[in-house]
Amino acid sequence: MAERRFGITLGDPCGIGPEITLKALHVRKEYQNQALLFGTLSLLKHYNEKMGYGFTFNRIETIDQFKDGTINVYDPYPVEVKDIQVGVVTELGGKIAFESVRSAIEFALRKDISSVVTAPLNKEALHLAGFPYAGHTEIFGAFTKGERYAMLLWSEELKVIHVSTHISLRKACDACTKQRVLDVIHLANETLKKAGYANPRIAVAGLNPHAGENGIFGTEEIEQISPAIAVAKEEGIHVDGPIPPDTVFLKAKQGAWDIVVAMYHDQGHIPLKMLSFESGVNITVGLDVIRTSVDHGTAFDIAGKMIASEKSLLEAIEIGKKL
Repeated sequence: MAERRFGITLGDPCGIGPEITLKALHVRKEYQNQALLFGTLSLLKHYNEKMGYGFTFNRIETIDQFKDGTINVYDPYPVEVKDIQVGVVTELGGKIAFESVRSAIEFALRKDISSVVTAPLNKEALHLAGFPYAGHTEIFGAFTKGERYAMLLWSEELKVIHVSTHISLRKACDACTKQRVLDVIHLANETLKKAGYANPRIAVAGLNPHAGENGIFGTEEIEQISPAIAVAKEEGIHVDGPIPPDTVFLKAKQGAWDIVVAMYHDQGHIPLKMLSFESGVNITVGLDVIRTSVDHGTAFDIAGKMIASEKSLLEAIEIGKKL
């Protein structure tokens, strides 16, 4: 049974996470007997009534209490609906979001669930609550195991994996070391093989304009990135680069490669979000817990208005099951 069960963390309760989770379960009814939700039960009941879904909820403490025919919920920090300030950054929202993620990780490490799908949390709220993590990727990195991990953004049109993510641009340049670039090439290759690609075609973006132009605009390509690519090629990996970042994403979208290794957060996020904002999925790869996520934020501006789209969450669930 555990192999078909997966967890969904509701994210920040003040955002759209609870809403899109219930919408996803309403659209794909087969998930109702597979999903274990982590978050505020009172809020789920509130949205259930507001949307008229008629779900029955079953609060559990252990996986043995999981009951088919209901929406199963683990509520790590129970509060009343009136305590939740929808659409507002709050310490309570950060606390609930963090405890929900940590609980889901514990269930996954015990093999009670096969993967974790995360709805969005708010980094400011997380920090207000005293949890100094940059986001989901770093929380999973802290509480699970893996020699190396990375953020991978997945959509039908484009797939991107990152050498660095939530650090300053100045620090991101220093993070582009030969070993880190090689590690991320390996993670890209391993993940796509798990997803059914027999021989993944990987492109590596340059860090500098024109990929450094042979050292004129920077030497990172010569000193760090190219040596990593050379090692990967010797290992039999199908990898090309470094390729100028102003053209590599377009060529990948046109089918030249299956995935692009991006050097820093915005280099990879901007093209993917332009192409697939509603359907993109965020995956943390390289850890002993499979984690996929929506690739959008908490959307406090529309929280509680019942207009948020569940499309990205459904994609995240599907890819999590595939991996």
